[in-house]
Amino acid sequence: MPDGGKILERLGRLGLVAVVRGRSWEDAVGVSEALLEGGVGAIEVAYTTPEAGRALRELSRRRGEDFLLGAGTVTAPEQAEEAAASGAAFLVSPGFDPELTAAMLRTGCAALPGVLTPGEVMGALNSGVEALKLFPAGAVGPGYLKALLGPFPEARFVPTGGVTDRNAGEWFAVGAFAVGAGGALAPPFLRDRVHREEVVELARRFVEAVERAREERR
Repeated sequence: MPDGGKILERLGRLGLVAVVRGRSWEDAVGVSEALLEGGVGAIEVAYTTPEAGRALRELSRRRGEDFLLGAGTVTAPEQAEEAAASGAAFLVSPGFDPELTAAMLRTGCAALPGVLTPGEVMGALNSGVEALKLFPAGAVGPGYLKALLGPFPEARFVPTGGVTDRNAGEWFAVGAFAVGAGGALAPPFLRDRVHREEVVELARRFVEAVERAREERR
């Protein structure tokens, strides 16, 4: 069984999760491979991807322990179980649901339920999770995260939604544990070889921006 604590430690060191919503499972694998080539160390395959479990299994088979593989947009206990069995090390849900969060924790994977309000943060922390996805982060901004960390100073937040290579530094400056980037980093498919090279280069810039932001925070 995975060690959720160690997985979170590794996620914190990486600082960046690429959220991949593939047009198909094959597209999700292709996009993920390009992101990995660009230096991204954590990939989250969203369950909005058709046959997401198949994409997880293929990435796990190809890459092994080279990177952190996770499943996102997990909305049902069965998805959590399938994702864990398919090689996911961390599980992310768009919102907080006690039953779903319990199912995610039972897998042994690191569980990151989505939260937005203080009440949701309290409920999620009381359920036993050690990190939270702040979503949709772009709708509230870094100032909101700073405000949340007032009453919850030990909480580890991963803002997701609206994070770009240009504003990632703002999130780390106010105390983000890591950031999640979807559409600003990971397209739903690769159009051609030139587009793939563009995605690889974008990944490199994003990783550099995150590393620079975290260095400035130290």
